[in-house]
Amino acid sequence: MSKQTVLKFSIIGIAVRTTNENGQSAQDIPALWNKFMSEGILQQIPNKVDNTLYCIYTDYEKDHTKPYTTLLGCKVTILDQVPAGMIGKVFETDHYLKHTAKGNILKGMVFEAWNQIWSSDLKRTFKVDFEVYGTKAQNPEDAEVDIFISTQ
Repeated sequence: MSKQTVLKFSIIGIAVRTTNENGQSAQDIPALWNKFMSEGILQQIPNKVDNTLYCIYTDYEKDHTKPYTTLLGCKVTILDQVPAGMIGKVFETDHYLKHTAKGNILKGMVFEAWNQIWSSDLKRTFKVDFEVYGTKAQNPEDAEVDIFISTQ
């Protein structure tokens, strides 16, 4: 893992409030992804910087064991046009540890990476964590997904 400062950015996308308790997020987050893909949300986001997808975990009630919001969308240049049914949110400059998960997305490699993060002794702030699905994530069987964890 490497320390990085991520500058302020804005996202437009769709969101769900979920929790890891009782496996709820294992149902809610795949359903969010399915909705994003099946309803062509990517094509509906205005003012996109590019087509990189961001899966953001924010508004933590306490930590990863309590409710939080998952937002799936794209970076945008401005939030002046947020389509109905979507949300726009600004994320302030912050410090992160960057972890790169490599492998087969379809076989749970991102979830496995999160299991390692959850069981680690990282000093997390539980403000904003996110995954970046860029060009290296295009081949799901041989993908790289960057995970940014907010830290002190």
